[in-house]
Amino acid sequence: MVRSWVGLAGLALVPAAQAADAPAAKSSGWQLVWADEFDGDRIDGGKWGLANDCWGGGNDERQCYTPRMQNASVHDGHLVITARPEPWSGPAYPPDLRTGQNAAALATKPFTSARLTTAGHAAFRYGKIEVRARLPQGQGTWPAIWMLPEQRHYGAWAASGEIDIMEAVNLGEPCSAQGQTCGADGRENGILGTIHFGGLPPANRYIGESVQMPAPRDGFHTYSVTWMPQGIRWAIDGVAYETRVPHEWHTSATSRSGAPFDRPFHIILNLAIGGHLPEGRNSGGVDPGIGITTMEVDWVHVSQCAPDPAAPALCGVGM
Repeated sequence: MVRSWVGLAGLALVPAAQAADAPAAKSSGWQLVWADEFDGDRIDGGKWGLANDCWGGGNDERQCYTPRMQNASVHDGHLVITARPEPWSGPAYPPDLRTGQNAAALATKPFTSARLTTAGHAAFRYGKIEVRARLPQGQGTWPAIWMLPEQRHYGAWAASGEIDIMEAVNLGEPCSAQGQTCGADGRENGILGTIHFGGLPPANRYIGESVQMPAPRDGFHTYSVTWMPQGIRWAIDGVAYETRVPHEWHTSATSRSGAPFDRPFHIILNLAIGGHLPEGRNSGGVDPGIGITTMEVDWVHVSQCAPDPAAPALCGVGM
């Protein structure tokens, strides 16, 4: 989503206690270093923070993000992010933009929802980030699984980069034109994988691909990126559909190869309602009868290639 975030290279920046609790290696070459299975009865505050603002993400989205259980909770082994059609008022800007006259500004939006982030809790430099999730349907829905830099080493957005693992808009809605993301039933079926980079707007740039979601459209699927110095590869249910390599991106802050995607990034899960992207597609706008919508997350896994000279080959990360 377009948004305004020791060790040896490649090792996760996670507290030792969390690393010790992570499950064992999933397959040869890969080591699972951080995970949340959402097996408890509440969101783990040691792993996730929740947004509390009505900013609209810089995209004119129509929701306020709240930390309430009505918008984010854990049930039956799933994280449930719930968007509700209800007017809400809150800070007009996120914390990093609450300066000067913006500090006390308030805004009101017609929906509430939630945005969870590992910022300040866990950030990662390279690895395989996998999220098994079920996405909402309907005109105006915009669920996302994505990453931002833990520190703005190369400057403000988009100079320090953004990795969008998965975005989807208006799933299940009639297609406005036949195309790659239109399913056989004539309904929206597209998943987006994108990176943002370059400089501050209007010097920001992005590249990405869209792909058809596997059936069923309303079922659980695993969305992932494999991110290494050699490049970034996107997959759904283990099937790769996009690869980007360092010569395709840049940052205005340096000519160093790999920058800005050579620094630790944290994970974000959110469900937006409305905004430029969904409202400009399919039937347009937000369905006035959209009602309560949910994004469910079964688990989040972060694996990294073991620090072994043969590990990249074992992990199958050749780009």
